[in-house]
Amino acid sequence: MKTFFKHYIAPLYLSNRLFFLLGTAAMLFVASFFLPWLGAVPGIVTLVIILLLILDYALLFGSRNGLMAERVIPERLSNGDDNPISVHAKNNYPFTLSLEIIDEIPFQFQIRDLSFSATLPAGSHKEIRYQLRPVKRGEYDFGLLNIYGRSPLGLTVRRFRFGGQQMVPVYPSYLQMRRFQLLAISNRLSEIGVKKIRRIGHSMEFEQIKDYVQGDDIRTINWKATARRNQMMVNSFTDEKSQQVYCVIDKSRVMKMPFKDLSLLDYAINASLVLSNVALLKQDKAGLITFSEDIGHFLPASGKATQMNNILEVLYRQKTRYLESDFEKLYTLIRQRITQRSLVVLFTNFESLTALHRQMIYLRKIARNHLLMVVFFENTELTNRLLQPADNLEEVYTQTIAAKFAYEKKLIVRELQHHGIISILTPPEELTVNTVNKYLELKARQAI
Repeated sequence: MKTFFKHYIAPLYLSNRLFFLLGTAAMLFVASFFLPWLGAVPGIVTLVIILLLILDYALLFGSRNGLMAERVIPERLSNGDDNPISVHAKNNYPFTLSLEIIDEIPFQFQIRDLSFSATLPAGSHKEIRYQLRPVKRGEYDFGLLNIYGRSPLGLTVRRFRFGGQQMVPVYPSYLQMRRFQLLAISNRLSEIGVKKIRRIGHSMEFEQIKDYVQGDDIRTINWKATARRNQMMVNSFTDEKSQQVYCVIDKSRVMKMPFKDLSLLDYAINASLVLSNVALLKQDKAGLITFSEDIGHFLPASGKATQMNNILEVLYRQKTRYLESDFEKLYTLIRQRITQRSLVVLFTNFESLTALHRQMIYLRKIARNHLLMVVFFENTELTNRLLQPADNLEEVYTQTIAAKFAYEKKLIVRELQHHGIISILTPPEELTVNTVNKYLELKARQAI
């Protein structure tokens, strides 16, 4: 009995079309009291509706596997990116199905009206695609795939359920990392804002002596080799390799601030993933440090093929802390664990000069032994507020405060530069491009 109820009663729904027809029959019964000539018409109409209802039920529930469907999800989702999700449906009925698809997506998306309508001819297959953009890392649970099917009669609706609970992890933006990698391979990085950096001079690492070809720098001609071979020969140099690049991510409360749904910490994590990948493509070594009131993770710099997976797994587990960062512990770790001169890219956020001055002593100590680059964030909400006209005294006051904070950010940049520390003040959405640009510039200048 339970099986019968589960398969033949619980999935049954009555459509609006049926209620409309029944309402019409009821009106005919009422009208027959005032119009005797209607006679048996209301009863015949009611009987026809009942027969059609039985026929429609038999059509939909006559086959247990009349409709097959499956949700296809990537093994992991990319944080901050549009991830493709698809639903594959196949109609095994001998008639056309009208479908309404409701997917139980994770609660983190806060979407309660995700549904799709489709028409599926007999024996046909259809793929329905949509996209989801997560803004937090972690585990996302997908529920059942609910599909409501109607026959051409459309008097009853059968609910089909497919799949079960499915957990999908949301990782840092690996799609953005791949996009940078593919554009770099095809030499099209300029399309996303990465500048072509003119090299200043030559690297000190000599590679080989080769034949001169048109376009080679004539200043690299090797005259001794030219005399021996009786043809033009030039010295070939290669970029300096195996230099260490450490991404240092502040996880304290200053990185909790959200911009376009993503926190500053997630922007820093996504940028660190891309920068580490670019550094490995340049045959440098990439490492990672996370810290807040204590040291979180320390991943030594390495150029191994597995390093990107190690970085991705570490970044996946990072969460914002709610205490103030301890830069003294960061300096102690760098002094003890990083013995080779390295590029240290610090992702943090300073909202005032006072906050910078409290940490300046440790930043200057780090900069003595390493090339330190401090990356912090421009408050785009304040910038947009400054561009709006002020119509009353309150708005004038608000704009004045916004201008003060914006100016203080510029003072922070000046203060860091005064102490020989490279700084990047960037909008959150431009963080990745600006950071990669600065790394390539430092690489071209042989500053590392």
